[in-house]
Amino acid sequence: MDRSSTLNNSLRTVLVAGMLAAGLSGAALAQAGDKIVMKLGHTLAPDNHYQLTALEFAKAVKQKTNGKIEIQIFPQSQLGGEVQMTQALRTGTQELMLSSQAAVVNTIKEWEIFDIPYLFDSVDDANRVLQGPVGKKFLDMMQSANMIGLTWISVGERNLFTAKKPVGSLADLKDFKVRVMQSPGYIAGYKALGANPTPLAYNQLFLALSQGLVDGADTSPEQFIQDKFADVAKYYYLTHVNYLPVVLAISKTSWNKLTPDQQKAMQEAARDAAQFDLKEYRRQYDDAIAQMKKRGIQVKDVDAKSWATSTEAARNEILAKIPNGPANYKEIMAARAAVSK
Repeated sequence: MDRSSTLNNSLRTVLVAGMLAAGLSGAALAQAGDKIVMKLGHTLAPDNHYQLTALEFAKAVKQKTNGKIEIQIFPQSQLGGEVQMTQALRTGTQELMLSSQAAVVNTIKEWEIFDIPYLFDSVDDANRVLQGPVGKKFLDMMQSANMIGLTWISVGERNLFTAKKPVGSLADLKDFKVRVMQSPGYIAGYKALGANPTPLAYNQLFLALSQGLVDGADTSPEQFIQDKFADVAKYYYLTHVNYLPVVLAISKTSWNKLTPDQQKAMQEAARDAAQFDLKEYRRQYDDAIAQMKKRGIQVKDVDAKSWATSTEAARNEILAKIPNGPANYKEIMAARAAVSK
């Protein structure tokens, strides 16, 4: 081979190598430049704190990633119910969700501890614990189920309301048909109070109350107003039986596709959204109570201590059936004592 042929081959090699490098670089830049679109689903109304907090989260993510990540929000079960969305996150077919803890219990058995009646004394009491190390411990349990718990937002305070029959004392609850979530903790708690807990799909509740198939149900104040229960119920009791945690979670499959900087941005945005929600839930709570009174709903306090005492045996029975129940309960109680000082 003469010198000119060798030179030409060398030039061709350099040219091909350069073209390949340019092509790879272009591909890498195209990938880096692509916008990531994620879907976030929840089950509540567009005026609920879930939606407003989801919007805050989406705005913060966009800002912190310079527009590289776009969060599209789907309220009112557009992506399915909470159990369905939980499974979608696990399989990687949906990116994000806001969900009550109760829907995740079948996946993470230890989370059933939050179904125990009178685990917390107030919204603030529950939120202080969940925003601390104990809350992080429970969030971290999601990883084994192929999900990442980004944050807890505000708990929802679930109180008893009744359509027609007033409840003046615990004795009035005897054989009272109360719609509850299909959770062992909720069912055992209301049984201990003397009621006849009746699991029923939430979308059937309004009709069941209208037709007298159930005497009452439990829900948080803002949902009572937003879901129009004021049209069929006369009494709302501040019973404080259950505090329902709510998680903002992402599929681990989606999480692992993000760069470290994007993961950090998502985590920071989630913390910002949680702080927004703690205030927004309180605002909606107070506003709902005011609206109830304005509409003639009788809002009444009860002797929560005597109600809690009535459920003590049920709490112990439930704890014994939950994985690591007694140990986790002790940790939650210690955290409550620490944050209340």
